[in-house]
Amino acid sequence: MKNLFITGLLIFSTFSVMGQTQNQIKFTAKIANRNSDTLVIRGRNNFVQVIPINNKEVFAANFEAPKGFYMFSDGRESSNLYLKPNAEINLTMNAREFDETIVFNGKGVNESNFLAQQALKDEKFQNEAFTKEPAAFASLLETKKKTDLESLEKGDFDPEFKTALKMSFESFSQYAAQEYERAFQANKMTGKASPEFNYENYKGGTTKLADLKGKYVYIDLWATWCAPCRAEIPYLQKMEEKYHGKNIEFVSISIDKAKDHEKWKKFVADKNLGGVQLFADKDWESEFVMSYGVTGIPRFILIDPKGNIVSSDASRPSDPQLEQQLNGLLK
Repeated sequence: MKNLFITGLLIFSTFSVMGQTQNQIKFTAKIANRNSDTLVIRGRNNFVQVIPINNKEVFAANFEAPKGFYMFSDGRESSNLYLKPNAEINLTMNAREFDETIVFNGKGVNESNFLAQQALKDEKFQNEAFTKEPAAFASLLETKKKTDLESLEKGDFDPEFKTALKMSFESFSQYAAQEYERAFQANKMTGKASPEFNYENYKGGTTKLADLKGKYVYIDLWATWCAPCRAEIPYLQKMEEKYHGKNIEFVSISIDKAKDHEKWKKFVADKNLGGVQLFADKDWESEFVMSYGVTGIPRFILIDPKGNIVSSDASRPSDPQLEQQLNGLLK
């Protein structure tokens, strides 16, 4: 499973197209344990290529696309590839080990294989470096940046690809440093009393965090305009069903602007959202939101029955680690 900040970081490369000239692409994919009968390739300017599986259990298509970076998705996870003129791409992978098994064979695939391996390196870096003290993290980040550049320069890659990746490496370093600082500060909150809130409840009146003491509280900070937030809703609903009757409350706090209050109420009704649905008083500048240093959503927070913070940056509902954590807490 791809790390969250890695996924966000690759948006730059995913949707960059180097030119407008349409090039012929021959694409096939053999995916073990597939999650869908269609594979979707997306790019800039609303480019979408949907590839259905054929009777030979292969995803196959010939299509035209400008040279550049794209994203392919099997409906549950996604990764990046680079399309070059007259490329003949054969992708193989096992969807149960999505990132770890991606291999591109054929003509014009060096760049795509580099992206696949780079995603694994980035994830390994996050898993290892984010556990270090600040000085050690800074050293590891600098080393990574140097080795990434060396690896890029050694490869036989398209010049425009190299230029884009160098920019991406710079973005990665900046974003990783920001995420490390956020995580470092968040970890310092663990075990301490959570900041309070007292917000409007969709069902009427207001709800305070103190009203929920005695139960674990899993908080989703979201907004109706946030696509990643909306993507988590089906998973959150499944979690609510699974833990119904257990000692836990699922609380969703919208940080929509006041002008979108009615839009929020309609969204809750139309989507039949469960749990405790609240509306923050000052969107991003709400005291509760600012106390947790929230700079992006969705953001999930887990609080224990005494009102102390278990995690100020908890796993998403779509992450299997959340269920493992809750099972341990609620056993």
